[in-house]
Amino acid sequence: MNDNTLINNPDFLRSCEAFVRIRRDIHAHPELGAEVPRTAALVAQLLEEWGYETHTGIGGQGVVGVLRNGTGSRCIGLRADMDALPIMEHTGLPHASTIDGRMHACGHDGHTAILLAAAHYLAHNRHFNGTLNLIFQPDEEGLSGAKAMIDDGLFDRFPCDAVYALHNMPGKEVGHGVARAGVFMASSDRVTIRLQGKGGHAAMPQLSADPTMALAGIILALQTIVSRNISPTESAAVSIGKIEAGTTSNVIPDEAALVLSVRALTPESRALIERRIREIVQGQCAAYGVDARIDYVRLVPPLQNSDAEAELMHRCVSDVLGDDKVEGNEALPLMGSEDFAWMLQERPGCYFLLANGTGDWVGCSVHNPHYDFNDRLIPLGAACWVRLVERYLKE
Repeated sequence: MNDNTLINNPDFLRSCEAFVRIRRDIHAHPELGAEVPRTAALVAQLLEEWGYETHTGIGGQGVVGVLRNGTGSRCIGLRADMDALPIMEHTGLPHASTIDGRMHACGHDGHTAILLAAAHYLAHNRHFNGTLNLIFQPDEEGLSGAKAMIDDGLFDRFPCDAVYALHNMPGKEVGHGVARAGVFMASSDRVTIRLQGKGGHAAMPQLSADPTMALAGIILALQTIVSRNISPTESAAVSIGKIEAGTTSNVIPDEAALVLSVRALTPESRALIERRIREIVQGQCAAYGVDARIDYVRLVPPLQNSDAEAELMHRCVSDVLGDDKVEGNEALPLMGSEDFAWMLQERPGCYFLLANGTGDWVGCSVHNPHYDFNDRLIPLGAACWVRLVERYLKE
């Protein structure tokens, strides 16, 4: 059954046009990481105008808007991310970034606009009974904003029985979505390996302890972890993003380094990969007579949607898009990571996807200088949020 009354409502669609303009304004003025003062101020101003009890400065520059209606005791949290990426935009669009080296290349401008559009509608059409907490979060890209808000008492100050978030999904036609239960996204760890050897003249290598030999051995051996230690029925990734060694051709360097990104879908695989990385580094360094220092930073855990909340979200998205347009557990988990995982460790909930479209810009991969959020998602996403709130907080 496709209940798309709201997205066919001319008044609702006209109201969403204002949020297209807001989205493009945010896009033209991107802010990075935890420092999102302009975006946070805009969000807070609008929420206050619509009658939300508005709280700022949560976990840095996070914003929470609270709207209560009726006597219901249930509380729901909806989260949108606000930060951009350190990328030079190459779209040439009229609303392109006005700040060199900064770009909304992941659609957080759109996620913020979607939640604002839903906030506006719910403030003027209060067909719910309970408490609505709208969470606008900085620094998702740094994978630290959610944790910072939680550590600042997010769920103590604004109780939520469940929390939800969405993300756009380029490469599929608008009007499709994914809401699956269980593990949906991978953990993320950053590993820095520094090798200390003994440099020397390239013509006399026997007098050196060459860290580049250990570096080469480590690079090759790391690729055996997923292929030989992780079951073929599971997914994991160990990727090398940065390598440093030497300054010229005729000098064996004292030091070398590499930086890894590690992804896993289960705590067991995550722990196994860490153990194997440490064993490989120690073994290669022993073979070549160099020392190593490993800085292993666990950024976020796997993102896991709870069963009941994922089922409800699937029904709500299906009501808006149509039953045949929304994938559930037949959709495979993604190897990307999301710091909303921290919120889902604190409360049950669901993280779902809406297709961003195909072709130029909207079909381009996120984190790409040619990407743009598809404004057609604003009414669709807002309608999904409204449907969820009205179902979760039944009158």
